[in-house]
Amino acid sequence: MAKATLPILTNRADTLKYEDGIVQVLDRRKLPEVVTFVPCRTYEEVAQAIVDMVIQGGPPLAYAAGYGLTLAARQFKGLAPAAYKAALLEAHRRLRSTRPTAGDIHPLMDTGLALAYRAIEAGRDAEADLRAYVDGQIQAGDRAARLSGKYASELLVDGDRILTHCFAGAALNYMLYFAVEADKQIELICTETRPYLQGARLTAAQAREIGVPVTLVTDNMPGYLFYRGMITKYVTAADSITLDGHISNKIGTFQYAVVAHQFGVPFIVLGYDGPDPERPDAASIPIEERNPEEVFYARGVRTAVEGIKGYYPAFDITPPQYVSVIATERGLFSPWNIKQYFAAPDPGAGGAGGQPPR
Repeated sequence: MAKATLPILTNRADTLKYEDGIVQVLDRRKLPEVVTFVPCRTYEEVAQAIVDMVIQGGPPLAYAAGYGLTLAARQFKGLAPAAYKAALLEAHRRLRSTRPTAGDIHPLMDTGLALAYRAIEAGRDAEADLRAYVDGQIQAGDRAARLSGKYASELLVDGDRILTHCFAGAALNYMLYFAVEADKQIELICTETRPYLQGARLTAAQAREIGVPVTLVTDNMPGYLFYRGMITKYVTAADSITLDGHISNKIGTFQYAVVAHQFGVPFIVLGYDGPDPERPDAASIPIEERNPEEVFYARGVRTAVEGIKGYYPAFDITPPQYVSVIATERGLFSPWNIKQYFAAPDPGAGGAGGQPPR
C-alpha cells in the first residue's frame, strides 16, 4: 500500500491558533513559498485578515471569525453587562459581514454570540466559553472534512484524471490521501484560479505533497481538455449549498460544470457538513463582489493597462442539474434529495453513503 502525507492545510488547528489573546492566522497568500502567520490582537484585525484573503475557504474563515469574537469578549470584558453585549453585537456584525457568500460563518457567529450573552448573564467568562466553542467547531469541521473526503475517494478509480478549481480545502486533501492509500492511480489537473491563484499555489502544492501527479492549466483551458477526453472527474468544494441542491463556489465553477455535463463527466462536490439550513434556494445566496482593482493584478504585479474597468464577482452558482453527487460527512447524496436527509438530526450512520468511513 502506498503511503501518503497530509500537508499543512489539512488540519485547521495547524493554520489557526488562539494563543494568549492573539489569533494567529496562517497567511495563505504567501504559500507555498513561505509559511508565516499573521498575528491579530483585535476583532477588527481578524475581520481585515478575512477580507484581505489572509485566510480563505468557508469553514476556515468561519473559525477565524469565531476566534475574532472571542478576542472581542476579551477586549470588552470590563464593561457593564449591557455595554458588553452591545460591544459584542457590533463585533459580531462586523465579522459576520466579511465574506457574505460563505455559508459557515453565519450560524457559527450567531451561535457564538448567543453563547457569549448567556455567559455574561450567568456571570461566566464569555471569552473562555467562546474559545471552547470555536475549538469544538474546528474539531467537528476536521471530522467533516475527513469523512467527506473519504466518501469522495471511494468514487475514484484507477486512471482517473480529476479536474479541480480553486482550492477545495481539507476534504480535497483527504480525498487524494485516501485514494493514494488505496493504491489508486490518479492524476490531478488544477486551474490556476485568477486572480489569487489558489489552484497554482495551494492546490498544486498540497497535491504534490500528498503524492498525486499534478498538471496545472490556466483558467481558459478546461473546455478543450473536456473535448479531448482528458478529464474523467470534476471535483470542487462549495462555499454554500442550498437545500434545493444549488452550490455556490469560486467563480468559474459553474462554467466547468456545464462543460462536464455536456461531455458526461461526473461533477463531485465536497460538501463537508452538508447544505446551509437557512438557504433554501439560489436566490438566498448573496454573491460577494470584490474590489474590481483585484483583477488587474497577479500576486502584486499589474497585468492590465491603466484606464479600463474591472469586475470581480468572487463566486458563482451551479444549479443541481449539473451536480452529480455531493459528498458529505454523512455520505453521498443527490442534490435533488439532500434536503430530506439534512432536515433531520444526523443519525450517525453515514446517510445515503452507508456506514461512516473508517
